[in-house]
Parts: sequence; structure tokens; C-alpha cells
Amino acid sequence: MSMDDVEGSLTDFETHLNEVADRVTVVLDRLIAPAEGPEAQLMRAMRYAALATGKRLRPFYVLQLGTLFDAPETSLLRTAAALECVHTYSLIHDDLPCMDDDDFRRGQPTVHKHFDEATAVLAGDALLTLAFEILADRDTHADGHIRCKLVEKLARASGAQGMVGGQMIDMLSGDIRQDLNSITRMQRLKTGALIAYAGEAACILGGANETERHAIQGFTHDLGLAYQISDDLLDVEGDVETLGKDTGKDAEAGKANFVSLLGVEGARQRVRLLATQAKEHLAIFRNRAHLLLQSVDFVLDRRK
Repeated sequence: MSMDDVEGSLTDFETHLNEVADRVTVVLDRLIAPAEGPEAQLMRAMRYAALATGKRLRPFYVLQLGTLFDAPETSLLRTAAALECVHTYSLIHDDLPCMDDDDFRRGQPTVHKHFDEATAVLAGDALLTLAFEILADRDTHADGHIRCKLVEKLARASGAQGMVGGQMIDMLSGDIRQDLNSITRMQRLKTGALIAYAGEAACILGGANETERHAIQGFTHDLGLAYQISDDLLDVEGDVETLGKDTGKDAEAGKANFVSLLGVEGARQRVRLLATQAKEHLAIFRNRAHLLLQSVDFVLDRRK
């Protein structure tokens, strides 16, 4: 494939990614309705964060992986919206002064800067609980066992054995050993768990068989690590205006990451290896996985 073909494929993928982002935003706009009265500021903060411009990459994987199994579109969209609620909650809380203390996110002031810290905490709490309300609703799926499985898997992915556990390890990173294995485990929990959930949810809704589930698990595992290493590279090489968030935070805090441990070129090589492995996991789906293959190239070459 020529460089022009690669660039064309990425352009096609980004167009599709933007279309998915728009569809998920419409769902979120409906689910997080404006309110009047004492709770109005809370709803404004939730909408401010959840409806902000973003890649919506995790929802994209729910929808695109779900199409491999012809899963119901409404179920996929609502599940994708629930996952985005959890992701947005995590960003709001990560940005707080007691954690990463960031001023910008998705090209706009962080929630605690635009509103206040108490509102930011409550908006994050409300988005987290809204996610489970969405999944538990019959509109997500007629089968209660399916809805319970979606709730169970998201609770595990977002809790102490997943994203929140990874965040705790990150907060303690200045006091514990920071080698490649420990950083990999931390990021598998902090970043990878929600990406893995996108695959799990697609398999649950689509009734994937064991071989298919194993392939999706391998894909999301390698993709999640590749995404995080790319993020670490952007933290070193990116700029605030392009990324829409602060850079150089790990170095400033004295935290180890994949770039500090592997070096820039070593990190790039690791991303390329993980990208190759991620694509190999999709081989059983043949041509149906072409947008997913393009998404791996997007992660490999991302600039923001």
C-alpha cells in the first residue's frame, strides 16, 4: 500500500469516526437533558463535559465491533453512550486538583475550572451512575440477563479491579517501584479496562462465540496498550493547542511512563509491534474488519 493509500484510508476512517461521534453525542444530548431548579448547575456541568468535542473512540469500538456480530444498533448506541459517560466521569475526576490538576480538557477549561470543584465531583458522580441507569433500562436490551451482564462487566472495568484501581496505582507511582511490568499493569487497568469493555459489550450484545471473544480480547488488549504508549509519546512531543489538554505532566510529577522507560524510539517500536499484533487478532473477521484495521493505523499515527 502506498503512502497516499494509507493517508486516504485514515481520512476515510476519521470521517467514519466523526460520524459515530456525532451519533453518540445525539444520544447523550437526549439522555442528559437540561434541567431547571436547584439541580440545573449539575446538569449543565454534566452536559458541558459529556457533549464536548471528543474522539469518542471507546464508543466507536462498541459500535464497530458490534457490527461484526450484527448486534442491534440501538443496544450498541446506548451501551456506547453509557461507556462514554464513565469515560467522561473519569476525565472530570482525573483533572481535579487532588489528582492531575489539569486546566484544559478537550480544548476547553476543565469542569472544576469552568464551574467549581464541588460541582465537578458531583458531575462525575452523576455521569458514573447515569451509565448504569442507561444499561439497566429495558430500552438497551429486552433480555434482562443481557442487561445484567453489561452492568456487571462495566462495574468491574470501571472499579477497583479496573480503571479506578489503575488510577490509584498511578497516584502512588512516586512511592512504588516503576518498572516496565508495573507501568504496563497500571495502564492495562487505568486505560485498557474501558477499551476492553467495548469489546466485551459488543460480544455480549452480538452473541459472539468463544473463538470470536478470544480474538476481540486480544485485539482490545494490544490496542489499549498501543493507545497508552501513543498518549505518552504525545505527552512528550505534542502541544497544548493541538491536543486540547496540558502536556509534560508525567515528567513534571516525576512519574515513569513508557517513554521514560523505553525512550522515544523504543516506545515507537513497541507501538508498532502492538499494532501488528492487534491487526493479527482481527484476521478471522476478514474484510468485515477493514474499519477496525484502519483504527489501528489511526492509533499508530495519532497527533492528538
